[in-house]
Amino acid sequence: MKHMSFLLITTLLMACNPAFDTGWSIDQVPDDPIPEPVLVDAKAPLYWTVYEYCFEAEHAHQNTNMPKNIWEANIEWVEKNLLPYGYNMIVTDGFMSMHSDMSVNSQGYMTHYGVYSLKELVALCNAHNLQLGIYDNPLWLHASLQVNPVIDGTNIHVSSLIYDPSIDHVLHPEESAAENEWFTWIVPSHPGAKEYIDGFFKYYASIGVHYIRMDFMSVFEDGTGQGTKNPARGYGREEYALALQYIQESAARYGVFTSIVMPHCYEHAELEARYCNMMRTEADVFCGHWAAFSGLENEYFDVYGDATYYRHRGDVGGSWPQCNNVFDGFVHFSDKAGRGKVIMDGDFTRLTTLSSDDEARSVISLQLVAGGPVACADQFNSANIDHYLPFYQNDELLALNRDGFVGQPLSRDLNSPDSQIWYGQMSDGDWIVALFNREPLEQQRSFGFLGHLPLAEYKVRDLWEHQDMGSASSVSALIPSHGCKIYRLTVNK
Repeated sequence: MKHMSFLLITTLLMACNPAFDTGWSIDQVPDDPIPEPVLVDAKAPLYWTVYEYCFEAEHAHQNTNMPKNIWEANIEWVEKNLLPYGYNMIVTDGFMSMHSDMSVNSQGYMTHYGVYSLKELVALCNAHNLQLGIYDNPLWLHASLQVNPVIDGTNIHVSSLIYDPSIDHVLHPEESAAENEWFTWIVPSHPGAKEYIDGFFKYYASIGVHYIRMDFMSVFEDGTGQGTKNPARGYGREEYALALQYIQESAARYGVFTSIVMPHCYEHAELEARYCNMMRTEADVFCGHWAAFSGLENEYFDVYGDATYYRHRGDVGGSWPQCNNVFDGFVHFSDKAGRGKVIMDGDFTRLTTLSSDDEARSVISLQLVAGGPVACADQFNSANIDHYLPFYQNDELLALNRDGFVGQPLSRDLNSPDSQIWYGQMSDGDWIVALFNREPLEQQRSFGFLGHLPLAEYKVRDLWEHQDMGSASSVSALIPSHGCKIYRLTVNK
């Protein structure tokens, strides 16, 4: 869009004087600036997820639908042990049945999840002072094409939203691609798609859901992604950008936080960082362990004997997942994060799969230091949960989340030791310095204040030991393998 005031004056002058010449060609008329999208409150969420129950059940070849008594036990456990520390939400995932006898509302939006209707699940969470977040995607058409409802506010049927080979240009139109379509996708450029997406967020907000986790975006964009042995259709970059624009506009309108999963993050996450509250930066957690967080020294991890999954520490790929472990993902995309910017999502946390307290401290610390969420997947009956629960409850460290803190690494070079040193400023002026050790042997890590911080000396507090360390001009420690040190620096008075 060109500056309207310029065009109006030019038009009037030309009408009065046909020989009038501005000296400008149309290409020289400056564009109006594109306004930045308005996102809902972008503080990283703290929550509990059903992931571990479902993942374990699937690998044991059991029913992944969590029984009501297990739902209730987990929710009560979260209310007692995590809610007091800020974990205020229960979030679903994709393993459980997302319909009950294909039960949807009149518009085709999802109404059931596992053994509950969504309204029942919202009420159950609310009764325990918790919110409900939902795994769903406004680009997935749940409606029956036989029923074929009309989209609210239009005279357009939902069946017209799906792929039409006579008008749509997809990346993989061949028959095999169609067979690999895991979902019935809507095409955002079709008439009525914008209204359908808007109705999706309006519906969820109306039943009390203000967090949506949207998956398989890589598959929509170009038909590829984790688990896709053969490409799906792939609707293209322009359709993907339009989808994210519509999603952002409607989510902001109804106060819904958007979490995007499995994005390719092409062009260094240009679209995801612009339109989404939160984006996944690495591969799925799967069965957890240190490998999911940092990769292994021998570069692979066997997922329950089903497959060999490579974590490729220190490497960045060109598409989803660009990074295969949390640490690499956070370092690589750290330049996109910051206060008021997109949140880096490190996927779910399974502390009870780790091998040491040092690993548990590192896993919790990096997510909070990088400004990410902590999404607890451990359950009330997970092995050794009583031992690992206190790591979720470090109130001094959780203060970073309450503050909206987002740190940065000294280097974005994944293979540099400086990428294991992070720092940033709290809103009250204090500084946070984090020293990590991803290596199999203990390492010396040091951070001098002069040259990085405004002052040469600060009072130092260890946030895991909960001890004041006195005044200093630097912090230095011999960090055990897979361990960390997190310090809060306060101005001397």
